[in-house]
Amino acid sequence: MQPQGQIDVREFKKVFILYNRYSGKQLFASMISRINEVYKLLKQELDAEITFLDVQYFEQMPELAKRAAEENCDWVIIAGGDGTIRAFVEDLLQLDFHPYISAFPAGTVNLIAKEMSLRSEPEQWVNRALKGFVYPFYTARANGNLFLTVASVGFDSLVVDGVGALQKRLLNKFAYVLQSTQLIRRELIFSDWRYAFRVRFDDETQWHDASSVIIGKSRYYAGRYNLFPDAALSSPFLHAALFPGNKRADILKYASLIALEGLNLDKDILCRKAKKVEVESVRLIEDFPVELDGDVVAATPLKLEIMEEPLLFIP
Repeated sequence: MQPQGQIDVREFKKVFILYNRYSGKQLFASMISRINEVYKLLKQELDAEITFLDVQYFEQMPELAKRAAEENCDWVIIAGGDGTIRAFVEDLLQLDFHPYISAFPAGTVNLIAKEMSLRSEPEQWVNRALKGFVYPFYTARANGNLFLTVASVGFDSLVVDGVGALQKRLLNKFAYVLQSTQLIRRELIFSDWRYAFRVRFDDETQWHDASSVIIGKSRYYAGRYNLFPDAALSSPFLHAALFPGNKRADILKYASLIALEGLNLDKDILCRKAKKVEVESVRLIEDFPVELDGDVVAATPLKLEIMEEPLLFIP
């Protein structure tokens, strides 16, 4: 992935560091100490006014975004997971405000940080950011909601829908393991997978059947698996995987292929690249939950489409 340019961050006048202290599992205040170290290092390197914004709850974000826009902030550093980044960038875009964006990995899921090879060691992170390389970061809209990395409809989204905010905060990724186990017991012990969907790409006339769907802007899925090798945040395309089988053995096979990063080993799994993906539920639940960047914030019928103007991202 090549940068599209370079900017002298030392010329910035205003910098905001937004930290969601409830993003991910923060033990022994280790993460807040890292964020404070980033703040101190930037204070030493920049002449800019640097403001630290401590997010106590998500409802604060629209007001904080409004403040960033009103003060014409040059650079926003978001310390949190993909869900925090998505929520705050959404609020900035609602105001038609487009500062430079950076991410410091501090959440349950950090796919953006993983793809950009970002580290949570403060000195390394600051030294890299100060180089000022700028990358295009293409986003998408899912039923009007901002989408950054990975979306899912089916087994995965039903798991995410069952994980509460408190579980997510206290148990981190283990909360999803527990919910997956419970979902398997509830949905697959005595019957096959009951839900079904149909999918089409770029307004084509043909629809494709699927029992579950995963759509990626990023290469990575579930924090570690390279599911879509050709996907990139800097690329204006979506990558979709359609899983056709609904038997219990199919679900287990798909989980194994994901873990092995080997979707190509099953020729029945349809993988497509597109700028627009539509998903409709055709069995049991019309408004089936849709997961975007680790949170359920939409439902079927789903229309997911690439936005033409990218974010300006400083890794």
